[in-house]
Amino acid sequence: MKYVFLLLPVFGWGLLPLSVSKVKHASVANQIIGTAIGSFILTGLLMLLVQPAFDWLSFWGGAVAGAAWIIGQVGQYTGYRTIGVSKTMPLSTALQLIGVPLIGVLVFHEWQTPRAKLFGALGIVLLLLGAYCNSLNGPLKHEPTKYPKVILLLCMTSLGYIACSTIPRALTGSSIVIFFGECVGMLAAAWIYSLLTKETTGWHARASWLCSGGGALYAAGSIGYVVAVQQNGINTAFVISQLAVVISTLSGFLFLGERKQKLGYVETGLGLCLLLGGAMLTTLF
Repeated sequence: MKYVFLLLPVFGWGLLPLSVSKVKHASVANQIIGTAIGSFILTGLLMLLVQPAFDWLSFWGGAVAGAAWIIGQVGQYTGYRTIGVSKTMPLSTALQLIGVPLIGVLVFHEWQTPRAKLFGALGIVLLLLGAYCNSLNGPLKHEPTKYPKVILLLCMTSLGYIACSTIPRALTGSSIVIFFGECVGMLAAAWIYSLLTKETTGWHARASWLCSGGGALYAAGSIGYVVAVQQNGINTAFVISQLAVVISTLSGFLFLGERKQKLGYVETGLGLCLLLGGAMLTTLF
Protein backbone atom coordinates (compact mmCIF):
# COMPACT_ATOMS: atom_id res chain seq x y z
CA MET A 1 0.00 0.00 0.00
CA LYS A 2 2.91 2.33 0.67
CA TYR A 3 3.72 2.34 -3.04
CA VAL A 4 0.22 3.65 -3.80
CA PHE A 5 0.84 6.63 -1.52
CA LEU A 6 4.25 7.17 -3.14
CA LEU A 7 2.66 7.32 -6.60
CA LEU A 8 -0.37 9.48 -5.74
CA PRO A 9 1.68 12.72 -5.85
CA VAL A 10 3.22 11.68 -9.18
CA PHE A 11 -0.16 11.57 -10.91
CA GLY A 12 -2.03 14.17 -8.85
CA TRP A 13 0.69 16.81 -9.10
CA GLY A 14 1.66 15.80 -12.64
CA LEU A 15 -1.85 16.39 -14.00
CA LEU A 16 -2.40 19.65 -12.07
CA PRO A 17 -0.61 21.89 -14.64
CA LEU A 18 -2.69 20.44 -17.48
CA SER A 19 -5.92 20.84 -15.51
CA VAL A 20 -5.50 24.55 -14.75
CA SER A 21 -3.79 25.47 -18.02
CA LYS A 22 -6.69 24.12 -20.08
CA VAL A 23 -9.13 26.58 -18.43
CA LYS A 24 -9.64 29.45 -20.87
CA HIS A 25 -9.06 33.03 -19.74
CA ALA A 26 -7.84 31.92 -16.29
CA SER A 27 -5.38 34.35 -14.69
CA VAL A 28 -2.76 33.31 -12.13
CA ALA A 29 -5.15 34.55 -9.42
CA ASN A 30 -7.97 32.37 -10.84
CA GLN A 31 -5.67 29.35 -10.84
CA ILE A 32 -4.44 29.98 -7.28
CA ILE A 33 -7.95 30.58 -5.91
CA GLY A 34 -9.42 27.60 -7.77
CA THR A 35 -6.69 25.25 -6.59
CA ALA A 36 -7.16 26.35 -2.98
CA ILE A 37 -10.95 25.95 -3.17
CA GLY A 38 -10.81 22.51 -4.81
CA SER A 39 -8.27 21.25 -2.28
CA PHE A 40 -10.32 22.52 0.65
CA ILE A 41 -13.58 20.95 -0.59
CA LEU A 42 -12.08 17.49 -1.20
CA THR A 43 -10.15 17.44 2.07
CA GLY A 44 -13.12 18.80 4.03
CA LEU A 45 -15.30 15.95 2.72
CA LEU A 46 -12.57 13.47 3.64
CA MET A 47 -12.43 14.92 7.16
CA LEU A 48 -16.20 14.40 7.56
CA LEU A 49 -16.04 10.83 6.25
CA VAL A 50 -12.97 9.61 8.17
CA GLN A 51 -13.28 11.83 11.26
CA PRO A 52 -9.62 11.46 12.30
CA ALA A 53 -8.33 12.38 15.76
CA PHE A 54 -7.83 16.15 15.66
CA ASP A 55 -4.43 17.51 16.68
CA TRP A 56 -3.98 21.30 16.80
CA LEU A 57 -0.19 21.09 16.36
CA SER A 58 -0.60 19.08 13.16
CA PHE A 59 -3.34 21.45 11.98
CA TRP A 60 -1.33 24.65 12.49
CA GLY A 61 1.85 23.07 11.15
CA GLY A 62 -0.10 22.08 8.06
CA ALA A 63 -1.52 25.61 7.76
CA VAL A 64 1.99 27.07 7.65
CA ALA A 65 2.96 24.51 5.00
CA GLY A 66 -0.13 25.38 2.93
CA ALA A 67 0.58 29.09 3.03
CA ALA A 68 4.17 28.39 1.94
CA TRP A 69 2.86 26.24 -0.93
CA ILE A 70 0.86 29.17 -2.32
CA ILE A 71 4.12 31.14 -2.57
CA GLY A 72 5.70 28.37 -4.62
CA GLN A 73 2.61 27.88 -6.77
CA VAL A 74 2.40 31.56 -7.70
CA GLY A 75 5.86 31.17 -9.23
CA GLN A 76 4.89 28.02 -11.11
CA TYR A 77 1.60 29.33 -12.46
CA THR A 78 3.36 32.49 -13.64
CA GLY A 79 5.93 30.28 -15.36
CA TYR A 80 3.21 28.27 -17.14
CA ARG A 81 1.83 31.45 -18.69
CA THR A 82 5.22 32.94 -19.53
CA ILE A 83 7.42 30.10 -20.84
CA GLY A 84 5.09 27.07 -20.81
CA VAL A 85 4.50 24.02 -18.62
CA SER A 86 7.13 21.84 -20.32
CA LYS A 87 9.88 24.32 -19.47
CA THR A 88 8.70 25.60 -16.09
CA MET A 89 8.25 22.20 -14.43
CA PRO A 90 11.81 20.90 -14.99
CA LEU A 91 13.30 24.18 -13.72
CA SER A 92 11.06 24.20 -10.66
CA THR A 93 11.81 20.52 -10.03
CA ALA A 94 15.57 21.09 -10.16
CA LEU A 95 15.38 23.87 -7.59
CA GLN A 96 13.33 21.73 -5.21
CA LEU A 97 15.63 18.74 -5.67
CA ILE A 98 18.48 20.82 -4.29
CA GLY A 99 16.71 22.13 -1.22
CA VAL A 100 14.49 19.34 0.12
CA PRO A 101 17.02 16.47 0.27
CA LEU A 102 19.55 18.77 1.92
CA ILE A 103 17.04 19.53 4.66
CA GLY A 104 16.28 15.80 4.96
CA VAL A 105 19.97 15.05 5.54
CA LEU A 106 20.92 18.07 7.67
CA VAL A 107 17.78 18.42 9.81
CA PHE A 108 16.17 14.97 9.90
CA HIS A 109 19.43 12.95 9.61
CA GLU A 110 18.32 10.74 6.74
CA TRP A 111 20.80 8.82 4.55
CA GLN A 112 22.91 8.01 7.63
CA THR A 113 25.18 5.34 6.13
CA PRO A 114 28.03 6.20 3.72
CA ARG A 115 26.39 3.97 1.08
CA ALA A 116 23.08 5.79 1.40
CA LYS A 117 24.80 9.18 1.14
CA LEU A 118 26.76 8.06 -1.95
CA PHE A 119 23.82 6.69 -3.89
CA GLY A 120 21.55 9.48 -2.68
CA ALA A 121 24.01 12.07 -3.97
CA LEU A 122 24.42 10.24 -7.29
CA GLY A 123 20.65 10.03 -7.64
CA ILE A 124 20.26 13.76 -7.08
CA VAL A 125 22.98 14.47 -9.67
CA LEU A 126 21.06 12.39 -12.23
CA LEU A 127 17.82 14.15 -11.32
CA LEU A 128 19.41 17.56 -11.73
CA LEU A 129 20.91 16.55 -15.09
CA GLY A 130 17.50 15.28 -16.16
CA ALA A 131 15.82 18.52 -15.18
CA TYR A 132 18.52 20.48 -17.03
CA CYS A 133 18.09 18.44 -20.22
CA ASN A 134 14.33 18.99 -20.09
CA SER A 135 14.84 22.74 -19.84
CA LEU A 136 17.03 22.96 -22.96
CA ASN A 137 15.80 24.11 -26.35
CA GLY A 138 12.58 25.68 -25.06
CA PRO A 139 9.34 26.24 -26.96
CA LEU A 140 9.91 28.41 -30.03
CA LYS A 141 7.04 30.81 -29.36
CA HIS A 142 8.58 32.12 -26.14
CA GLU A 143 11.08 34.96 -26.05
CA PRO A 144 14.49 34.09 -24.52
CA THR A 145 14.46 37.44 -22.68
CA LYS A 146 11.68 36.10 -20.44
CA TYR A 147 13.75 33.19 -19.11
CA PRO A 148 16.01 35.09 -16.65
CA LYS A 149 13.02 36.78 -15.01
CA VAL A 150 11.12 33.50 -14.68
CA ILE A 151 14.19 31.67 -13.32
CA LEU A 152 14.68 34.41 -10.71
CA LEU A 153 11.01 34.20 -9.73
CA LEU A 154 11.19 30.40 -9.47
CA CYS A 155 14.34 30.62 -7.34
CA MET A 156 12.57 32.87 -4.84
CA THR A 157 9.18 31.15 -4.78
CA SER A 158 10.61 27.61 -4.65
CA LEU A 159 11.55 28.33 -1.04
CA GLY A 160 7.82 28.04 -0.37
CA TYR A 161 7.75 24.58 -1.95
CA ILE A 162 10.78 23.49 0.07
CA ALA A 163 9.11 24.59 3.31
CA CYS A 164 5.83 22.90 2.36
CA SER A 165 7.59 19.63 1.47
CA THR A 166 9.63 19.40 4.68
CA ILE A 167 7.21 20.59 7.40
CA PRO A 168 5.08 17.36 7.30
CA ARG A 169 8.19 15.38 8.28
CA ALA A 170 8.17 17.06 11.70
CA LEU A 171 4.48 16.32 12.31
CA THR A 172 3.17 13.04 13.73
CA GLY A 173 -0.59 13.51 13.61
CA SER A 174 -3.14 12.26 11.10
CA SER A 175 -2.16 12.91 7.50
CA ILE A 176 -5.72 14.06 6.79
CA VAL A 177 -5.60 16.61 9.63
CA ILE A 178 -2.19 17.84 8.45
CA PHE A 179 -3.43 18.40 4.94
CA PHE A 180 -6.72 19.90 6.10
CA GLY A 181 -4.55 22.46 7.91
CA GLU A 182 -2.63 22.95 4.65
CA CYS A 183 -5.87 23.68 2.81
CA VAL A 184 -6.89 26.29 5.38
CA GLY A 185 -3.44 27.88 5.06
CA MET A 186 -3.79 27.81 1.27
CA LEU A 187 -7.16 29.58 1.42
CA ALA A 188 -5.76 32.26 3.75
CA ALA A 189 -2.68 32.82 1.59
CA ALA A 190 -4.79 32.83 -1.60
CA TRP A 191 -7.02 35.53 -0.07
CA ILE A 192 -3.97 37.63 0.81
CA TYR A 193 -2.64 37.15 -2.74
CA SER A 194 -5.96 38.26 -4.23
CA LEU A 195 -5.90 41.36 -2.04
CA LEU A 196 -2.34 42.22 -3.05
CA THR A 197 -3.11 41.74 -6.75
CA LYS A 198 -6.52 43.45 -6.43
CA GLU A 199 -8.26 40.41 -7.91
CA THR A 200 -10.73 39.60 -5.14
CA THR A 201 -13.45 39.17 -7.77
CA GLY A 202 -11.66 35.93 -8.63
CA TRP A 203 -13.40 34.21 -5.71
CA HIS A 204 -16.69 34.10 -7.59
CA ALA A 205 -15.30 34.00 -11.15
CA ARG A 206 -16.22 31.04 -13.35
CA ALA A 207 -12.59 30.46 -14.32
CA SER A 208 -11.59 30.04 -10.67
CA TRP A 209 -14.21 27.38 -10.04
CA LEU A 210 -13.23 25.54 -13.22
CA CYS A 211 -9.67 25.45 -11.86
CA SER A 212 -10.92 23.80 -8.67
CA GLY A 213 -10.65 20.41 -10.39
CA GLY A 214 -6.91 20.93 -10.35
CA GLY A 215 -7.19 21.58 -6.63
CA ALA A 216 -8.83 18.17 -6.13
CA LEU A 217 -5.97 16.54 -8.03
CA TYR A 218 -3.45 18.42 -5.92
CA ALA A 219 -5.24 17.41 -2.70
CA ALA A 220 -5.20 13.71 -3.62
CA GLY A 221 -1.50 13.89 -4.41
CA SER A 222 -0.68 15.86 -1.27
CA ILE A 223 -2.49 13.51 1.10
CA GLY A 224 -0.55 10.66 -0.50
CA TYR A 225 2.66 12.67 -0.06
CA VAL A 226 2.07 13.33 3.65
CA VAL A 227 1.46 9.60 4.26
CA ALA A 228 4.48 8.66 2.13
CA VAL A 229 6.74 11.06 4.08
CA GLN A 230 5.69 9.48 7.37
CA GLN A 231 6.13 5.93 6.01
CA ASN A 232 9.25 6.30 3.86
CA GLY A 233 11.06 9.48 4.99
CA ILE A 234 11.22 12.86 3.33
CA ASN A 235 13.98 12.11 0.81
CA THR A 236 12.37 9.00 -0.71
CA ALA A 237 8.85 10.45 -0.72
CA PHE A 238 9.94 13.79 -2.15
CA VAL A 239 12.22 12.40 -4.86
CA ILE A 240 9.54 9.98 -6.11
CA SER A 241 6.93 12.75 -6.06
CA GLN A 242 9.06 14.84 -8.39
CA LEU A 243 8.51 12.29 -11.15
CA ALA A 244 5.33 14.29 -11.66
CA VAL A 245 7.54 16.37 -13.96
CA VAL A 246 7.46 13.49 -16.48
CA ILE A 247 3.66 13.62 -16.71
CA SER A 248 3.46 17.41 -16.75
CA THR A 249 6.18 17.74 -19.40
CA LEU A 250 4.54 15.21 -21.71
CA SER A 251 1.10 16.78 -21.18
CA GLY A 252 2.54 20.13 -22.25
CA PHE A 253 3.49 18.61 -25.60
CA LEU A 254 0.47 16.35 -26.10
CA PHE A 255 -2.40 18.52 -24.86
CA LEU A 256 -1.23 22.13 -24.55
CA GLY A 257 0.36 22.49 -27.98
CA GLU A 258 3.84 23.35 -26.69
CA ARG A 259 6.59 22.66 -29.20
CA LYS A 260 10.38 22.38 -29.28
CA GLN A 261 13.00 22.25 -31.97
CA LYS A 262 13.84 18.70 -33.16
CA LEU A 263 16.92 18.47 -30.94
CA GLY A 264 14.77 19.61 -28.03
CA TYR A 265 12.67 16.45 -28.17
CA VAL A 266 15.82 14.31 -27.95
CA GLU A 267 17.03 16.36 -24.98
CA THR A 268 13.63 16.02 -23.32
CA GLY A 269 13.62 12.23 -23.79
CA LEU A 270 17.13 12.01 -22.30
CA GLY A 271 16.08 14.24 -19.44
CA LEU A 272 13.08 12.09 -18.57
CA CYS A 273 15.25 8.94 -18.60
CA LEU A 274 17.73 10.62 -16.25
CA LEU A 275 14.90 11.65 -13.93
CA LEU A 276 13.59 8.08 -13.76
CA GLY A 277 17.09 6.68 -13.20
CA GLY A 278 17.87 9.21 -10.50
CA ALA A 279 14.63 8.51 -8.65
CA MET A 280 15.23 4.76 -8.73
CA LEU A 281 18.85 5.14 -7.58
CA THR A 282 17.92 7.42 -4.71
CA THR A 283 15.04 5.21 -3.55
CA LEU A 284 16.43 1.68 -3.95
CA PHE A 285 19.78 2.32 -2.27
